[in-house]
Amino acid sequence: MSDTTEPDVGSFSLSGHPAAEPVRSVEVPEHAEWTLPNGFAWVFPGEGNNGGLVRPVIMADGFSLGRSELDTLYQGLEGGDFALVSELRRRGRDVILLGFDERSASILDNAEAATAAILRAVAEQMGDAPLVVGGFSMGGIVTRYALARLETQRMDHRTALYFSYDSPHRGASIPVGVQAFSYFIPFANAFAKQMDSPAARQMLWRHYDPETGRIEVAPERTEFLAALERVGGWPRIPRTLAVANGRADGVGLPEVTPGDIALKIDRIYPGTTFYTQAEGNGVTAAQLNRRFPKAERTITTNGFPEVDGAPGGTLHTYKILADAMKKAGAKVDLRHASVCFVPSVSAVAIRDVEKQDDLYVNIDKLEVEESEVDEFLCSSTTTGHTVMTEELCTWLLERLPD
Repeated sequence: MSDTTEPDVGSFSLSGHPAAEPVRSVEVPEHAEWTLPNGFAWVFPGEGNNGGLVRPVIMADGFSLGRSELDTLYQGLEGGDFALVSELRRRGRDVILLGFDERSASILDNAEAATAAILRAVAEQMGDAPLVVGGFSMGGIVTRYALARLETQRMDHRTALYFSYDSPHRGASIPVGVQAFSYFIPFANAFAKQMDSPAARQMLWRHYDPETGRIEVAPERTEFLAALERVGGWPRIPRTLAVANGRADGVGLPEVTPGDIALKIDRIYPGTTFYTQAEGNGVTAAQLNRRFPKAERTITTNGFPEVDGAPGGTLHTYKILADAMKKAGAKVDLRHASVCFVPSVSAVAIRDVEKQDDLYVNIDKLEVEESEVDEFLCSSTTTGHTVMTEELCTWLLERLPD
């Protein structure tokens, strides 16, 4: 270990695509590949379609760093409790997995790949069956924008159903202390690159700015929401569906006590401590400490709700960070491996996430019309962000157009 600098521990990223722990190894079947602007796609024909494109279902990858790894996406969709791709193909649906050249690029740029995939599917399709278009996590936002923009351009996307799977329609949450730590590492690193990427700035409900140290809505998010509004906010022609990995009854992660230690680090970055988010002003989110070059920083928040323990799809945020620190030689005290990443109210577009009462509202007691989508379902139990479950997948399958 160098005595002039702390070790580089930022060679990891947080992913927002289906990544369930596979319960079995799944072989990726033969498929065609499309090259698209800013992306690419793998095409799996449905059973009985003789290799042609008959009933296309386009499903977009989510947020991470670097080029989409569609083999990993396929494992997440197939290797868990519910084999979504196989079930779609068994029902005669042609599955088109949409990937991006850079998953952390602007949502507007990646929408170019989605648009091209939709138009190519329309052009190559045999027959007149309507399309199904959607995505996981950020992929649901990318396809939402792409479809809405096609409608404003008066281009026929021939899509009858749009769906999002735990997509952050009202914003996602990565603890601001964790965001700040990525820039506290005294090296250019992959994690900081991801946290400061266009997609992160557009998607996160609050962003830590490394230049100013301010915690606020990023200008890129404001600009993206304005761009979304200019195309009508949502596609109006297809039926719109949304599912959430979080619960609807207002129960989140009761074990995540606000203000509790989530992760404490020693040996390297000694004394660095992350806390679960609490309400109030001047709330300490993290104490950052670095020996070489010597630095200390306290990250505080004002007016935040208790977002870490909120109802929603969870991410192993602190476990991922703890594992990276242990690999570099740290001693870690990990008390909360997972926290909320996409609040339920965000995933089903029914309330904003800024206020405690909205974040923890009992969605079951709200009028369905409050949501911006036509129909939605929240998980009956708290599940990991974009994890495929039989409950959510079956609900979607039952609503596919004829």
